[in-house]
Amino acid sequence: MSELKVGLAGLGTVGAAVFRMLERRAGELEARTGRTVKVTAVAARDRSRDRGVDLSSVAWFEDPVALAREGDIDVFVELMGGDGDPAKAAVAAALDRGIPVVTANKALLAKCGVELARRAEASGAGLHFEAAVAGGIPIVKTLREALAGNAIERVSGILNGTCNYILTRMADEKLSFHVCLTEAQRLGYAEADPTFDIDGFDTAHKLAILTSLAFGTQVDADAIYVEGIRQLTLADLEAADDLGYRVKLLGVAVKTDTGIEQRVHPTMVPKHWPIAQVSGVTNAVAVDGDAVALTLVGPGAGGDATASAVVGDIFDVARGAKGYAFGLPVERLARAERAAMQRHEGGYYIRLAVVNKPGTAATITRRMADEQISLESIVQRQPGGGVPSDTAHVILITYATTEAAVRRAIAAIEADGVVASLPQVIRIEKD
Repeated sequence: MSELKVGLAGLGTVGAAVFRMLERRAGELEARTGRTVKVTAVAARDRSRDRGVDLSSVAWFEDPVALAREGDIDVFVELMGGDGDPAKAAVAAALDRGIPVVTANKALLAKCGVELARRAEASGAGLHFEAAVAGGIPIVKTLREALAGNAIERVSGILNGTCNYILTRMADEKLSFHVCLTEAQRLGYAEADPTFDIDGFDTAHKLAILTSLAFGTQVDADAIYVEGIRQLTLADLEAADDLGYRVKLLGVAVKTDTGIEQRVHPTMVPKHWPIAQVSGVTNAVAVDGDAVALTLVGPGAGGDATASAVVGDIFDVARGAKGYAFGLPVERLARAERAAMQRHEGGYYIRLAVVNKPGTAATITRRMADEQISLESIVQRQPGGGVPSDTAHVILITYATTEAAVRRAIAAIEADGVVASLPQVIRIEKD
């Protein structure tokens, strides 16, 4: 019986969890693949750190690139992170050598996925990345393999547990954004610098990968319109609740007549929708095909959840599974046409902090009418929390309109001098 020698680069939370899981499941993996699967070499910076695993029998490399290029291994597992070196150089070295690669690195794939897939094809090595998107949810294989009989029309989802945790706490416990962010950092759900998560870039990287898998396009993270959640207030979430919605940070990719529209932004979704009920650090991905529509829900991060996806990919390598990284040969991946933001059928929620003086409401409605935007409702509220009494909140709910029209109307209102602070705009999804 042959042995699959695993080279593991990165021994943080996920790397140590992968090591333990491979040891714990060794018998089952051997029975199902006909091969023994064992970590035989590792690369990490600190040899003295206690990681809760026995590393005495494995080869140690200070340099992950050296492990990929020279190690006596059959599969290279990259769990270091980062969109550049050493992760990129190590993955490239393994692929060029003909060694299959398993990675959880969404930033690297979003930036260099096409290049790495081309290297994999040239050498005949596999490039596996189930853990790069939505942690323990098997969405990569679902899109690439299980739904191959479908023409995918739309992929959307909650792809960042940090943001979903913050929005859940804000809505359920009536807490401010900053209080919830601080708590997320204390619990380890958010980094000391949370920019990557709360400004939507993590979600955008994952969406870029899903878009390629769903629509057969080259990975293009720069084509994604990105908004984060740091501008959201408790007032916005309370208004959403009153209107029958929950606010979620969604990544959305949809096929249109002009190309693939890709966007990341806060969205109001009806409370009874399955995705609206996904709380805390949980992720969810909804896929709409011409034959099947489904929603997958599960843990989007964490050592065991991510390790589960990594080990699943190692299992595929052990059993000799073959396939193209993004479902098609690189040369057949279409260059993504960057579609403009289209007509949003659910309409928009717009909150304006305005100067509280006669004629303000008339100015707002006139500018909306100028852009042929029909209003479903307009409500004026006096803000609390120490906001000066000479300002008021005006909340507008529009019928279906275009992104461009909304932006032009808001710019005109601001130019009229009746807005006291930055406007808030949230798209609404409706049944």
